[in-house]
Order: sequence, then structure tokens, then C-alpha cells
Amino acid sequence: MNQTNPKVDAFLSKAKKWKPEMEALRAIVLSCGLTEELKWYQPCYTYNNTNVLIVSAFKENCVLSFFKGVLLKDTHQLLTTPGENSQSTRWIKFTDTATIKKLQPVLKAYIKEAITIEKAGIKVPLKKITERTIPAELEEKFNQDAALKKAFTALTPGRQRAYLLHFSQAKQAATRIARIEKYVPKILVGKGIND
Repeated sequence: MNQTNPKVDAFLSKAKKWKPEMEALRAIVLSCGLTEELKWYQPCYTYNNTNVLIVSAFKENCVLSFFKGVLLKDTHQLLTTPGENSQSTRWIKFTDTATIKKLQPVLKAYIKEAITIEKAGIKVPLKKITERTIPAELEEKFNQDAALKKAFTALTPGRQRAYLLHFSQAKQAATRIARIEKYVPKILVGKGIND
């Protein structure tokens, strides 16, 4: 079993929900040779400083989430998509330790496959930002302000994607305009929606 991280020990000691399930998942993951870290306030497991998977607790369940889960074979049909906009992440939800124990050999196989994918350097083919729809209100703002368009295109693809998703999710044009106006200052200084 690999070394436990004191930050994850502290995180789990304070966990109010899904603690036994997260501890069971932790033991399985560590037995596969990954390095344990605490990222985004969750136990994250890496191979050569690259994120492979994360264990998270939610209201209804805890999950074992693979960053490049879309590349896994998923021979047991366990993986699901976290949301409609998830391109690469896939996860397995749990609500009891008995299921985790029963699936231990399968989970280890999935983890080892994820490590093999990392070792091989395989990348997930992500949708290019140019393939995404830009809301008409944002296009109009770009036409009015060339500096905004330049700043937006200079953002990382992930930051651009986050903004486009946030702006596009508004059902009414007035809401989309308000959202765009709110974030113009952040875009102009090169910050993402969550920075």
C-alpha cells in the first residue's frame, strides 16, 4: 500500500458523510500504487504528478471519478457521465461499503487501466473551442469591443469553455447579457469564471 497523505487523513477525519465508503475506496486506490494528494478539497490520486482519479463525497453518494474515464473500456458498465458537458470524466457512484468490497477486483482493474493510459500518454480528444456555439449576445459584445474578443481568445480553452457554458445556460437573452456584462472585467484581465 502506498503512503497516505496527512492532509487526506485530516480531510477524512472531519468527513460527516460517506466516510467509511471513502476510506474503503482510498484503500483500494492506494493499493494500486498512486500518489495521494488533497486537491479541490478532495482526495486526489496521481501518477507522475498527473491526475488520474479523485474520490468525492456528495449529498446522495460518494464517487470514484476518473479524469480520463471516457478512455476506459468499462467492461462492467459501471461508469457514468457526471453531466451533459463532461467530455472526459466518468465516475462510479457508491452508497455503501458492501458494494465497494464486492467490486474491489473490478475497481482495481479500472484503476490499473487508467494508470496504463497515463503511462502511454494518451490524451482525450476534446471538442475544440471553435466547435462550440458562441451565444449571439457574446458575439455582439465582441463586435462592439475588439479588446474583449482578443482577451477572450487569449484565455485557456478550459476558461473559454466555462464562460460559454455559463453564458449559454441562461434561457433569456437579458440574463445572458447580464452574465456577460458581469464577467467582462475578469475576461479582460485573463481570469476564468472561477478565478
